Order: sequence, then C-alpha cells, then structure tokens
Amino acid sequence: MELPASSSGETSRPPSTASSEEPLTRHTLASFRSVIINPSTPASLISSTLETLTGHLQLSRDPLLLHHTLKLLTELAHRDGGHSAVISKSVSRFLLSTESTRLATESLDTLASISENDRNFDDSFFVSLCFDVPAPSRAWLLRNAGRFGIRTYLLFTVFLGFTKDPYPYVRQAALDGLMSLSKSGAIEDSSLIQGCYCRAVELLGDTEACVRTAAVHTVSEWGQMLVASSCGSDRLKQSDAVFIKLSSMVRDMSVEVRVAAFDALGKIEMVSVDVLLQTLSKKVLGIRKVNYRSQGSTGEIEALVSTSAGALVHGLEDEFYEVRKSACYSMQKFTALSSEFAGEAINLLTDMLNDDAVAVRLQALETMREMANCGHLSLKVANMHMFLSSLTDNNSLVRDAVRKVLKSVKLPNLEIFTLSVYGLIENLQRYHQDEAKIFAVLFEMGRRHGSFTVSLINKVFQEIEPSSDGKFGFDSARVAAFLVLSISAPLCNRKSHSKNPAAVFSYAVTILGRISCALADEVDQSTLMAYLSHCSKCSTNSVADYKEMGSEISDIYAQKLERGNLPSTLAKLQHETDDQLLKSMNIILAKIKDIWSLVKLGFLHEGLRTLRACKRELAIFASEPAGSSSSVAFTALYLRIVKLLAKISVHFLPTVNYFNYRVGDLDLLLGKLDRRLRDMRFQFIGRSKEEELRVLELDLVSSVLRLSKVEIYRCATSMRKLSAVLSHIEHVHEEASIELSSFVTELKKLMINIPCHPHLFRKVLDHFSLEKYELSGRLECVSAELAVPGNNSENPLYFVRGLPVAIPVEINLSNVSKESMLWLKMMAGEESTRFLFLDAKLYVGSTKFNYSAPFYRTPKALSFTLRISIGMECRCEHAGVATSVGGPRHELTFLTPELDVYLSSA
Repeated sequence: MELPASSSGETSRPPSTASSEEPLTRHTLASFRSVIINPSTPASLISSTLETLTGHLQLSRDPLLLHHTLKLLTELAHRDGGHSAVISKSVSRFLLSTESTRLATESLDTLASISENDRNFDDSFFVSLCFDVPAPSRAWLLRNAGRFGIRTYLLFTVFLGFTKDPYPYVRQAALDGLMSLSKSGAIEDSSLIQGCYCRAVELLGDTEACVRTAAVHTVSEWGQMLVASSCGSDRLKQSDAVFIKLSSMVRDMSVEVRVAAFDALGKIEMVSVDVLLQTLSKKVLGIRKVNYRSQGSTGEIEALVSTSAGALVHGLEDEFYEVRKSACYSMQKFTALSSEFAGEAINLLTDMLNDDAVAVRLQALETMREMANCGHLSLKVANMHMFLSSLTDNNSLVRDAVRKVLKSVKLPNLEIFTLSVYGLIENLQRYHQDEAKIFAVLFEMGRRHGSFTVSLINKVFQEIEPSSDGKFGFDSARVAAFLVLSISAPLCNRKSHSKNPAAVFSYAVTILGRISCALADEVDQSTLMAYLSHCSKCSTNSVADYKEMGSEISDIYAQKLERGNLPSTLAKLQHETDDQLLKSMNIILAKIKDIWSLVKLGFLHEGLRTLRACKRELAIFASEPAGSSSSVAFTALYLRIVKLLAKISVHFLPTVNYFNYRVGDLDLLLGKLDRRLRDMRFQFIGRSKEEELRVLELDLVSSVLRLSKVEIYRCATSMRKLSAVLSHIEHVHEEASIELSSFVTELKKLMINIPCHPHLFRKVLDHFSLEKYELSGRLECVSAELAVPGNNSENPLYFVRGLPVAIPVEINLSNVSKESMLWLKMMAGEESTRFLFLDAKLYVGSTKFNYSAPFYRTPKALSFTLRISIGMECRCEHAGVATSVGGPRHELTFLTPELDVYLSSA
C-alpha cells in the first residue's frame, strides 16, 4: 500500500503488512489512521486498508489492538459510506465470535456509529442483534437503540418483550427504553399505554433493586401518560391510582428505589386531598367515598388508600439522607396542590430543619419557600423556635435559605413578625459577614408588613434614641437592624393608621453606606439618600402628611441615576473589546474538549501537543493590553488543570503505558491538581450555575483519582470531601435545573451502598469526559498586588538581630469582598513561617492601603531574605484544613506570587 505525501506528488509506503496472516502492530495501526484521515488518500489505498483491517479483526487476539482496529473501521465508515456494508458485515461476524464483553460492546458501538451515518440498515438487523448477542451486550444494545433509527412501534415491542428477559440488567435497560419512548410522545394509543403501564407495575415487585428502580420511573412516566389520556373525573381517579402504586414503594429495602419513589411522587400533577393527607398519618384516616364510588366497596377503598398511609412520614424518618431529602422534595409539589395539606405538613418540615445532613435542611427550606410563594405557608408560634434557630446554622447556604423564606412569606400576626425580626438580629450579631443579606431581608419584610413594622418600631424606639449622655448606639447590630426595618414601612402598599417617628430616617443616614450596599440591586445610594431626606421632613405630629407623601416616596424610590444609563463612547468600545476577547477564549476552550478523548485512547503526546498549541494561542492575547482580563487568566488556569489531568490519567487508564512517559510522581501531581482547582474555585467569582457545575465536577474527578490510588489512612478524609462536593453539586443542580453528567450520576449511585474501594472508583472514571466549558462574561478575578517600595538587594531594610522588624508593605486588592479572610504569609527559610491576619477594616472602602507587618523571629545573621505573599482562606465544607498553628484554619489560595524582601543587620 502506498501513502500520498502531504506536501508533494511523491508517495511513501506505510509499515509493511505483507503477510496477511501476521497480526498488525500498534505502530502500523497508527500509520493506517494517517492514511484514513488524509483527504488525499486514493480510493485504491482506502480499499486495501479496509481489506487489511477486516482481516486483522479476525486474526488478532490482542484486546488493545482490536480496540484500535474497531476505532479505525469506524473512522473509515464515516469517511466513505460506500464501505459501510462491508465493515458492518465484518464487525458483526467478529461480534458473534468474540468472548470479550468489552470488545463485544465496542463492536456494537461501531455498528451504532455506522447506523447513525447510514440509515440503510433495516429493522431486522437490529432485532437479530438483540437475540444473538450475550446479556451484557444486549443491555448495551437496548440502552443505545435510538442510534439505530428503528421505527417507534417496533422499538416499543422490543422493549416490552425484553422486560421479561431472565437477566436483570436487560430488564432494567428495557424499562429505561420504555421511559425514553414516553418522553418522545410518539406513542398515543391508549391500549398500548395501558399495557406498558401494567407491565411496569408488575415489575415493581421484581427481585432486583435495579429493575424496581427502573420500574418506578416507568410507572411514573407512563402513568402520567395514562392520566393525560383519561377524561373528566377519571383523570383524578387514575392519578390517585398511580400515586398509590408509587407510594407502596417508599418502604422498599433498597435506598435507590425509595429515592426514586419519592422523586416520582413529586412529579404527579393532581392527587385527591384525602390521599395526600393519608401520607402524613400512619393511622388510616376516614375516606370520602364519593370520590371512589366506582372503585369498589368501602373495605376495598380503605385498603387501597391505606397503601399510602404514612408514606411521607416514613420518608422523613429514613436512615439515609438521600431518602429524607427526596421526601422533602416531593412535599414541595403537594403543598402547592392543597393548602390543607400544607397546613398539616409544616410541623414535619420544621422538624427536618434539625436534620444532620445539610442537603436535607436545604431541601426542607426550599419546600417552605415554594409554599410561601404560592401563599400556602402558614407559620405558627410553635414552629418558630426550630425555624429561626436555622438562622444561626454553621452553614451559610442554610442561613441564606432561611432568609429567602422570610423574604417571601406573609406573616400572620405581630407576634410571629417580632420573633422573626429578633431571629434576624441574632443572626446579625453572630455572623457579621451576613449583614448585607440580613439588611435586604429586613427591608423587604418591612415593606410587606407595614403595620407590624410601625408597631414594633414604636415599641423599641427608646433603644434607637440617644442615651441620656447624648451617645448614639448606631454601631449596635440591633439598632442598625431596627433602622433598616423602620425606613421600609412607608413603602408598604397598605395604609397604616400609625406612623414611624420621623427621626429614624435621619438616624438611618448615619449608616447609609451599609444600607445602600445591602439594597444595591434595587436602588442606588443617591436615590436612597433622597428618599431618607424626604421622609425625615415629615412632621411628627401630622399623620396626614405621612399618608400624602406615599406616592412621592414611591416615585423617588423608583428613580435611577440617568448618568449610569448613558455609557460613554469609551465604555462602549471597552465592552466590544471584552466581548471579542470572550469569544476568542471560548474558541480556545472548545478545542480543549476533545483532548480527553485522545488521552483515553492512549495518545498522550498528541493531547499534550494540542494543549501546547492552545497555550501559544493564548499567549498572543496575554501579551495585548486586554491580556489582564479575567477570562484570559481563567483560560490559562484551565489549560494547566487539563494538562495535569492528562498526566495523572496515564497512571489509571489501561490504554496507556505510563512507563513510556516522564509524568512525575503521582502524589505530587495530585497535590498540584488540588491547588490549581482550589485557585479556580476561589479566585474567580461571578460564574454561572452551569460553569459552577463544571468546576465542581473537576473537583470530583480529583477526589476520585485520589481514592483510586489512596492509602487507607487517607480514605475517610477523601470520602468526606467527595460527599461534600456531591452535596454542593446537587444543590446547584436543583437550583438551576441543569442536567448532570453521566460521571456524576454514576458516582452518586456508587456512593449509596459501597465501601471505600479503589477499584470501584477507578471504574467510575470511565464515565468522565471533558464537557465544553463556555465563559458567560460575568467572570471576575480575585487578585492582589504586593510591594515593598524601594526595597531591593542593594537597598535593604535594616533590622537589629533577634528583635522584631516592621515590613512596610503596599497592598492593592481587586474584587476582594469584605467577607474574605486574607493572610500575609512571611517565610524566612523553611522552618520559620508566620501568618498575619489582614483585618477587613484595613481595606473596606479602599482597595489600596499600606500596612506595617511585624516579623518577630529575626535570625542572628548579618542579612537574610524574607519571602512574603498574600493568601485568601478557602472557607467551604470540603476545603482542606490547614496544619499551621496560629494561622488560617483552612487551606489558602494565594493571590500574589512570593515577593523577596531583603534585610540587612544595622
């Protein structure tokens, strides 16, 4: 065979394959790939290559070489559809002869790829494959049936038939296939829908948990189709029947089945109030028989409904947090269906706020927020202690969720309103970093409950007034909270028969900056100042004046500064430049997506070569004036992370012989990957929810890689981190409704019942692939600049040996919030390290400041070099714990490189 040269008319020969009875080598297969992908290769050489590859497929016994051969045949079929029939025949023959499950699956994947590009395959080919291949391959075939272009009704028949297969994973795949058909909406015949639903109900009693889980999903989807095909009152009866069938599965022995059952219950659109209320009581309640007149005798009716007795209670009491969380989720839909149910469920929900799992507490609060949005949340005094105690929860996400509920709920009376305000004040006193969020909630509560606000402020006004010696208490968290609450009362839509003292508006001006920061999304500082000034002029004795200015206040509050709405030409040009830069970064990120596929196939060098090309392209933008953009910095960091993943992967992927690569020690590479991911998590803010999921998924990969090779003493720590990241991913996923990747889905399944075993984690890595990362444009980089003015090796600072010395540093911060915890790290050699906490008061209101940093342990030497840098503490549930004494409690992400400070003895 001859290969055309890429740059001239001359030809060259690939490695010799003269003997058709000798198996090909890996090097020869690589040369064949260059023949196939070269568009200039003549048809005769393609035909010769095809003949050699199909012969090798029957001759070779090396699984790795056969894997590459199948990949080459797939590429060959995609290049020239005229060879599809020959390739399909050869691969089918190999499929039926191989004893390797993996190779059989790869053969099916090749056939599916050919079918996607060549729809000339008839349906009988797919059906014959289903009966000819072994059970593991049959399950794969059913899961990928859509790739073969089979007619819908034939596919329905195949799926329904294989639900009776003796192998559980085949039955599971068949049920999953039926569920996907239901989502397509292609089946409209009511008798087919009824038949499929009944078959799925039968499989709810299957002996295998995986089949029962799939059956629950299928009953849910086809049950909803059955309800939709019913008419009139039959729809409610049919929906009740589906609900009761699913309720019977919440006591299943399998955790997965119970979770699936509650998730499915939460998707039902209509349920009778009687049935709903029965789920909250383990005791069978009285049944309103009028709704079930056609369903049998009273005893049969009660037996039917009693199936769901206490279903939700059992879920909320389950020993696994995944089940408890799913039960809380299902209640979210039910509370919207019935206010009566919501009133009964509130006690159970508030009890869940004391759950050990953060995910459960968050889901319970999310359910309460949805209840508030639909007007069905009715808090009672008995609920308030447990509810408000969540405002002092150690987890910031839980505190945020409670505040969202308070922001949405309409409180019934002054007593509960007062308790809520005091709970927020306690939150403010304990967590000063939550001030802006708390002020925003207080302002919204005051606006929604005007009369309650006025009553409370008049009661506590003496606390706001200056003391007898003329001192004000505006620095007090309690007084500040009352001021924020009081200034919102005039914005209430309801007219109040009493009024706030006008003095509170004057007092509020003293904390104008703090209030405007909290209300930045609603009103700017100038408008807020005008509003406070207007309200403070109201006579304290004239209620009429107070009422008449209502419309004027609303007008002032609604105004925005026109100057901010008229961007200059310079701003427009800058915006266009940023947009163009963002598009360029997304083009580079799109190229990175395919690198992982190369690495998994064993082409590490090719993957790293692609990365280097991307890096050179990025360097062009970094050298331009806009190169300091956050998007450029993020893309550069992303490239480094992917490079580390590629190098680490060779230790785990069977297709790569890592002894041929100098990739470094595995522990060192994993440590470097953790640091890079920590930088990505905490040094870039403003990510979209989808971007956040991508970053968290990389965190998961790092943990799984470590667990795949970890020593026993590290397993518990890594598992805790893995669970925390998974919990965070679930929260982001539910908040943004973004589909999870197969890698995350498989990992969640693995985490339910298995012990910490490296082999099982290594298998999950097969599901990971680099998804396309697209920057949204709101990204900001948290950074800092550190300098010691005038200091260099020729102009050192002077010190007295053994005595402390002050280092005059100049610090410039960018996008650092006041909640951040910054540390100055000072090192004089490897054994002398000191951390200094940089109080937020140093940089609030100004990003640039000077600071004299004391260094106490000066050596008894003539001179020494001190290395200093600024780090930001990574405060989250899965961040590592620092080992330093007297320093940060968590790991640091460093915002500056190390700076050398030169000192000389005086």
